[in-house]
Amino acid sequence: MTPVAIRMDESAHGVYVISVTPFTDDGAVDWGSLESLVEFYIGCGVHGITLLGMMGEAHKLSSDESVQLVERALHGVAGRVPVVVGVSSGGIAPLRSLAMTAMDAGAASVMVAPPAGLRTDDQILGYYRQVAAALGPDVPFIYQDYPQSTAVYLSASLFARLADAVPSLVMLKLEDCPGLDKLSRIRAEAASAGRRRVSILAGNGGLYFPQFLRRGADGAMTGFAYPDVLAQVYERFAAGDAEGAADLYDRFLPLIAHEQQPGFGLALRKEMLRRRGAIACAAARQPGPALTAADRAELDRLLARVEKHR
Repeated sequence: MTPVAIRMDESAHGVYVISVTPFTDDGAVDWGSLESLVEFYIGCGVHGITLLGMMGEAHKLSSDESVQLVERALHGVAGRVPVVVGVSSGGIAPLRSLAMTAMDAGAASVMVAPPAGLRTDDQILGYYRQVAAALGPDVPFIYQDYPQSTAVYLSASLFARLADAVPSLVMLKLEDCPGLDKLSRIRAEAASAGRRRVSILAGNGGLYFPQFLRRGADGAMTGFAYPDVLAQVYERFAAGDAEGAADLYDRFLPLIAHEQQPGFGLALRKEMLRRRGAIACAAARQPGPALTAADRAELDRLLARVEKHR
């Protein structure tokens, strides 16, 4: 395996933006916009980038497109920030294949969501043991905890078992909504047991971000169209200015909430990124959401209010 400049461990922190996948109006991957998007994200001061997340429309890409997107994006990033690649799959073999490709291309870590159908703690633990064995001890991975999509529930006590049993598990992406009590339990149980402290990043589009930070999260992993704002919220909080972080967050909360609409937020996110010059076209690959004239007018009003208070 080709050595990488950045390899993720339990100390990972900050705001990892989940990249959208830019498409043209006819549904082709827009490789030019991928290049501009990478530069936009890095210019926003993010601490890392996540490719092929659920909001990146990974399930709509062919295997060849996924590989090409990972390799091109990593080439553009050029080691400036760590890159996470989502490799979730219904089978271990395709998961491992994409993970090895990503790590060889320079990824810092891969992210794995549990497949639907796992019901018991032992089934979930057994699956992630299989993942770790297939990837090997040198490939760090992230547990993507998104029960709203997977219908697989991860308890705080099971996460403790996973942290003990699987050393290559270095991060939890916590998207159980809102998940604040789960975060508190994980941190308290790890501290009382002297267990290693695994990085935890919050998801859910940035909702509850200040609360997650106060409860012990190390940052956020989300695709909010203003990642520069979330990065500044994190930096203020990390510098000891929790109130200043909350003040900045509050100004953008209406936009965060608006973007978080299930099944529709992707269209809003892409349109805002288009308006910010990050991508050329806001289209989602079909089947996918699209904005109406009323939606655009509503977004105009929200953006105008946000800009008025910046």
